[in-house]
Amino acid sequence: MAWQQIYDPFGNMFISTALAAVPVVVMLVALGFFHIKAHIAAGMGLAAAFCVAVFGYGMPVGLAGNAAIFGGLTGLLPIGWIVLNIIFLQQLAEGNGSFKVLQDSLSGITEDRRLQLLLIAFCFGAFFEGAAGYGTPVAVTAGILIGLGFSPLAASGLSLIANTAPVAFGALGTPVITLAKVHGYDLMEVTAMIGRQLPFFSLLVPFWLIWAFAGRKAMMEIWPAILVTGLSFAIPQYLVSNFIGPELVDIIAALVSMVALVSFLKVWQPKKIWTSPSLKGHEKDGGEPPRPKTMVAYSGKELLRAWTPWLILTVFVFVWGLPPVKDYLNHLFLAKFPMDGLNNLVEKMPPVVTSPHKEAAVYVLNLLSATGTGILLSAIVGAFVMGYGPVAIVKTFLRTVWLVRMSLLTIVLMLALGTLTRFSGTDTTLGLAFANTGVLYPFFGTLMGWLGVAMTGSDTASNVLFGGMQKVAADQLGLNPNLMGAANSSGGVMGKMIDAQSIVVASTATRWFNHEGDILRYVFFHSVALACLVGVLVTLQAYVPPFTLMVH
Repeated sequence: MAWQQIYDPFGNMFISTALAAVPVVVMLVALGFFHIKAHIAAGMGLAAAFCVAVFGYGMPVGLAGNAAIFGGLTGLLPIGWIVLNIIFLQQLAEGNGSFKVLQDSLSGITEDRRLQLLLIAFCFGAFFEGAAGYGTPVAVTAGILIGLGFSPLAASGLSLIANTAPVAFGALGTPVITLAKVHGYDLMEVTAMIGRQLPFFSLLVPFWLIWAFAGRKAMMEIWPAILVTGLSFAIPQYLVSNFIGPELVDIIAALVSMVALVSFLKVWQPKKIWTSPSLKGHEKDGGEPPRPKTMVAYSGKELLRAWTPWLILTVFVFVWGLPPVKDYLNHLFLAKFPMDGLNNLVEKMPPVVTSPHKEAAVYVLNLLSATGTGILLSAIVGAFVMGYGPVAIVKTFLRTVWLVRMSLLTIVLMLALGTLTRFSGTDTTLGLAFANTGVLYPFFGTLMGWLGVAMTGSDTASNVLFGGMQKVAADQLGLNPNLMGAANSSGGVMGKMIDAQSIVVASTATRWFNHEGDILRYVFFHSVALACLVGVLVTLQAYVPPFTLMVH
């Protein structure tokens, strides 16, 4: 017999909501204020979630334990597998000196740290978000930035901020496609609606990114390049989402933006070059005049050898994300393991769903089609290109496993926490608190999406979690359901920078271990502020002409 979720176990939504928030508060406070190591903070949050689920919500102990185990397995694959293999590639590139060559060649495009940040964190990161998602863009861009000499906090925090506007269409449109499939939205309509919200932020985020890094004055010094970057991303993002579909939005927009920025930098450079690798850490005058380039003269063969592993990575990640390739690899090997003691034993209840719905818990072992496997193969191919032998490759891989062992443990615990809150219904209690805001619902409904991603680490998971609730609430309030479905996804992208697994990915990529709390404190304001701005836009689209014209 299935256990039915209860969303107000105390008959008082204030008390129930406060209790539901305890696990997240425990983890964030431990991580952000008490500087407790990430894996310990995650373990504390998981323990709190277990107690709340069992003693507060009446969830059977066996169900709660199995939900945590199920989430932990999900943490290993796909998230942990991606992190492990991208760090493996980074270790290979650093080990033979090719990363230094790549660094110098990027400096040849521009020595200005602000422009490097636009090119790598925003443009290059958006491409990897569109092709793979699931932490890949932060792992890649943070690793490259730290290799270029950026400070650990700058490389980590700014990669997280940059990885916002593309998230709703990440992994070839997976969040939007899942939203439509699971909750019955019209795919093209909700895709188009997201494409009328996020382009505003695709234009804003590059400005915000440089302001966060270098300050307002330094941002204004390169405003033409920022404008080119933002516009060349926002316009294709709008056009592709409204007239083609969700799958290639990020990839096309990112490629256009990269080409536009690099082409622009061939004819324009700032009067002062910002050379500080730290956050707002430059001299008071904000920079120094351009100086003759002092690049090491590398041969074409050396440059090709340095760039080839990353080009291989790009090709593999893109190919691995194509649906026909995934289908073929899954045909070769795909194992599904229903989680005994959890599968179809938890029942979601109205008003979250229209009728009681049993929650499936099936662990999918898709090792061949997993993005991390594509990254691993690209790293091995790249290793041979860089001149490594088989023994050296294996030794480097084993050394990488040891290097990221605590980060993998943290990711497992984070996903266990998020999955337990989903199966116990505590995250739904928090969502219902947002849904009871009446006329202010467009604003708070957007923040519901933000909360969903902050808790689960995935825009896809947030859409699965709250997409149905958004539809029901919109119908009850006389709002366009596509507006609120899109708001869930658009608001969710701003929660990506503070979700625990993304922060762990960033700290691992920069090897700034045990500083997850520092990263969280840095990005938290940016996450909340940007999410609120999305909420304001959605509210305008709901009630205020001419913004209401965007909804129809």
